[in-house]
Amino acid sequence: MRIVLIHGQNHKGSSYHIGKMIADTISGKKEVSEFFLPRDLNHFCLGCYQCIENDENCPFYSEKAVIMKAVEAADLLIFTTPTYCLRASAPMKSFMDLTFTYWMSHRPRKSMFSKKAVVVSTAAGSGAKSATKDVATALFYWGVPYIKSYGIAVQAMNWDMVSAKNKEKIQKDVARLAKKLSNGKKPYVGIKTRFIFKMMGLMQSAGFGSSPIEKEYWEKNGWLGRKRPWNE
Repeated sequence: MRIVLIHGQNHKGSSYHIGKMIADTISGKKEVSEFFLPRDLNHFCLGCYQCIENDENCPFYSEKAVIMKAVEAADLLIFTTPTYCLRASAPMKSFMDLTFTYWMSHRPRKSMFSKKAVVVSTAAGSGAKSATKDVATALFYWGVPYIKSYGIAVQAMNWDMVSAKNKEKIQKDVARLAKKLSNGKKPYVGIKTRFIFKMMGLMQSAGFGSSPIEKEYWEKNGWLGRKRPWNE
């Protein structure tokens, strides 16, 4: 299994450790890659729309492409982010902004519809579930059909300060989660994804997309007809 971890922080805090724990607990042969934000992509989207015509036009394409090449090749994606002000970290939000052309409303990638993903966030107090939702929403619109979220209040400023009781609970939760992720079953693309994809196809057919380039992309893939990325 090819696993990619994307961390919404440079430091190795509680969210990082849980993400690593999930990857380590997955059974079977693994190939693991890790990226840290902002270290590996330290930019905010400029709103220049150059990527609408061609992803390579993005001024930060060379750095982004390294991460997204690994993402597209992965079987499992693990996103970790600390909870900052009840939401995902700014570097994680920036990453999602910089990958918006992957959304079903633009140029979705066929590979996304066969992946599994986990989103992890920890907080000293409340907000972890809201933080995971930020990332999970973006992953849904990428087309990822199987997304699990794990948010927990660790009541600590770093991993070393997390109580033994909380660590024991986390280990049990991770074991259950890893077992589900290790079952080898191809994820099922649900009704909501199928519906959104259909609506986006109708939008592109009607010429209501962001660019004629997007319509050409959908036509080339055969998605304006009966062809679907999850059946290929």
